[in-house]
Amino acid sequence: MIPKDAVNRREFLAPAAAGLALTLAPRHVLGGPGYVAPSDKITLAYIGCGTQGTRELLRLIAAPEIQITAVCDPVKDGANYIDWDKNGIRDSVRRVLEQPDWGAGGSGIRAGRDMAREIIDAYYAKKRGAENFKGVASYADFRELLEKEKDLDAVKIMTPDHLHATISIAAMKKHKHVLIHKPLSNRVAEVRMVVESARKTGVATHLLAWRSPIDAVRDMILDGAIGGLREVHNWTDRPFWPQVLSLPTDRPPVPAGFDWDLWLGPALDRPYHPSYTHAVFRGWYEFGGGSIADMGNYSLWPIFMALDLPVPYSIEAQSSSSCEINDQVSAIKMNDFAFPYANRLCFKFAAHGRWPALKLYWYDGGMRPFTPDELLEDGRSIPATGSLFIGDKGVILNNEIIPAKKMQDYRAAKGLPQPQGGRGGRGGGGGGAGGGGAESAWIAAVRGGPAAPGSFLNAANCAEAIALAGAAMRYSRKIFNENRCAPALLWDKENMKFTNAPEANPYLTREYRDGWKLTGV
Repeated sequence: MIPKDAVNRREFLAPAAAGLALTLAPRHVLGGPGYVAPSDKITLAYIGCGTQGTRELLRLIAAPEIQITAVCDPVKDGANYIDWDKNGIRDSVRRVLEQPDWGAGGSGIRAGRDMAREIIDAYYAKKRGAENFKGVASYADFRELLEKEKDLDAVKIMTPDHLHATISIAAMKKHKHVLIHKPLSNRVAEVRMVVESARKTGVATHLLAWRSPIDAVRDMILDGAIGGLREVHNWTDRPFWPQVLSLPTDRPPVPAGFDWDLWLGPALDRPYHPSYTHAVFRGWYEFGGGSIADMGNYSLWPIFMALDLPVPYSIEAQSSSSCEINDQVSAIKMNDFAFPYANRLCFKFAAHGRWPALKLYWYDGGMRPFTPDELLEDGRSIPATGSLFIGDKGVILNNEIIPAKKMQDYRAAKGLPQPQGGRGGRGGGGGGAGGGGAESAWIAAVRGGPAAPGSFLNAANCAEAIALAGAAMRYSRKIFNENRCAPALLWDKENMKFTNAPEANPYLTREYRDGWKLTGV
C-alpha cells in the first residue's frame, strides 16, 4: 500500500483519482464558513495578464477553492494597454485590495505579469495570511511554466485568440484542467484539435463564454407560441476596436519588458507594432476572430444549446467594403489581413431531431435586422444587440414574445407569473466577459464530478461554426476585390473542407512558425 504521505495533493484532485473517496472535516470546523483547507485547493496558473485578464483575476482570487500559484504573460509590466475606461482597472484593483491609493502616481493603463503577481500576493496576504502562502511564480513563457510547475492542477488562459489552442493543448497534454476565454480558436482545424484533446485526456474544461441556457425561449417555441420556427437572427454592436485597411509600415521599438517573439507564438514572424496587440488584436485575421468570435460565443452558444444545433452545412458571408484614393483615383480597398467593419452571415442547418431546417443569421458592425412590425406595436425599435426567433405565427425578441400584449396573454394562459419591474431578461447579444461565476461547475468537475456544462465538448458545434464564419468572411471579402461575389460555402464536416470553393480551405488552418506546429493529443 502506498503511504498516505506519498500521495500528493494533485492526485487527490485529479479525475483519475475520483474513485478514491476522500473524507474531509466540515469546513466550519477547520476555519469558518467557506473555508477550504490549503491541501484541498485547486492550484491554478493564470496565463494572460492583460486588461481583461486582470479584470477576471480580481474576481477569481476571491474563490476559496482556488489558489493561483503562477502567472504568465510576455509583458512584464506595461502601461500602454487599451481598455474601455481609462481608470477602470486601477479603481477595481483599489476596491478589491481595499487600498484606495493603489497605483497612485502611475500613468497610462497598466497590466502585465508583474502587476498580476502584485495583486495576488497582496490579496492573499490580507485575506489568507494564516495559510503561509509562498508567493506567486512568474513566467514569460507558458512552456517553461508547464515544465517547472510540477504541482499544478489547472490553467486559466486569457491570451489573444491565436494562442488559445496552442496553450490549452499543451496544458491538456500534461493533464492540466483548463479554463479558457473565448474562442476555443480562430481556426477550424485548431477547434477540432482542442475538442478532441479534451475528449481524449478527460480533463475538466470550461469555455468562459458559457451562459445559462435560454430554456424559456426553447419551451415557448416547442409549445407552439410562435408557430413553426423558421429562422433566428442574432447581432452585436461590436467591433469596439478600430479596423484597418493597411498593414502598418512604421517600426516603433518593442516596449521594454515585452517579449514580442512569445506574443507571436505560432503566428508567422512580422515586425512589432502596437496596432496588433492588446485589445485591438481581435481585428486581425491572424490574431483574432472578429466580432463574432468576441461576442457570438456569448449569444450564439445559448441558441445552439436551445435548438440542439449541429454544425451548419452552409455558410454565406457578406461584408462591408471601403475605398481609398491613390493618385487621384478612388477605388475599393480590400485586404487579406484584417476583418471588415461590418458583416452579416447566414448559417443553414438541416432538419434534426424535433427541429425543422433552419436559417441562423448573424450581424455585426452596426448591422441588425429591421424592426419587426410586432415591435412597432409597442412603440419600440430594434435594440443594439439581441436575438430574434421568427416563427410562422409570431416572434420572440430575446426572452419575450412580441408585442407585449401577446406575451401577457401567453403567461396568463399558462399560469405563469408576470415579471416584476421590467420586460424580462437582457438581450441575447449581450454577455459580460467575466464568466458570471460559472466556474463553480468546472471546480466540481476538477474534483471528480460531472463535466461542466461549459465544457469544450459542449461548445464544439458553436465553436466550429464561429471559426467557419471567420473563414467565410475572409474568403468572401478577398474575392469581392476580384469583382466576384462569394457563394454560400458548402461544408463537408466529415472531411473538414468546403466542397464548392476549395480556394477557401486554406483559411481553415494556420500557417505555423518553425517550432510551433500544433498537434492534438
